[in-house]
Amino acid sequence: MTVETFKRPSMRRWSSRCGTLLAIAYLILGPCQQVLAQDVMKGSGPGRRGGNCRPVSDRDNEHNQDAGCWIIARVPQGEMSQGTVFWHVYRYPSRPEAEAVKGRRGTVIEGLGGTWLFAIGEAGWQPSPGAVRVAEIGPLHVKPGETYTAQYMVAVFTPGMTTPVHRHPGPEAWYTLSGEVCLETPNGKLVGRAGESTIVPAGPPMKLTATGTEKRRSLVLILHETSQPSGIPVSDWTPKGLCK
Repeated sequence: MTVETFKRPSMRRWSSRCGTLLAIAYLILGPCQQVLAQDVMKGSGPGRRGGNCRPVSDRDNEHNQDAGCWIIARVPQGEMSQGTVFWHVYRYPSRPEAEAVKGRRGTVIEGLGGTWLFAIGEAGWQPSPGAVRVAEIGPLHVKPGETYTAQYMVAVFTPGMTTPVHRHPGPEAWYTLSGEVCLETPNGKLVGRAGESTIVPAGPPMKLTATGTEKRRSLVLILHETSQPSGIPVSDWTPKGLCK
């Protein structure tokens, strides 16, 4: 979840001054980088740009706008002790039932018509015996000794909606509930469909496009280094347009 694209000034001198001022402001306002990073996916036109990764309260303030990318929770994970972890996804009939069994690792969110229990842990983790697992997504590769934060989101894209080109300082993963999403990176493209999980490692630039004919609905995780923003804009790579 990059800084929003600004309109290009008409005078080159003014553009240069603005760039310098923004660079200084970024250094001074380092602690605010997480807030700026929310807008990496911010759309600029109805029906074409999507992934408005903003707090879910913004959606509620905009009369329950559906399409977009909504940040449900940010959960500090602390220092990683090993190089791989898994994202565990469970669904429960109600929030009280999920809260009762989440333990110290779990985070309960509500979205896309369900109540979900998320957790980051080792393979095979479960909140309680007999719980119904939706997905165990991984391995997600992290840096041992590095401190991470889990940013949990829900994404709803209509066919044709895209994200700007960006990258993450940590793995991103999503579980698609309906529809289809195509990911393009310098290594090619990958299509995720309903009932499938998709993983993108830290680092490579990427662009997502909702493909197919059905609305794409996904649960999303960005497990990023806490010292870095969750999303970073990319200007040194141009997609080939593989996702159509």
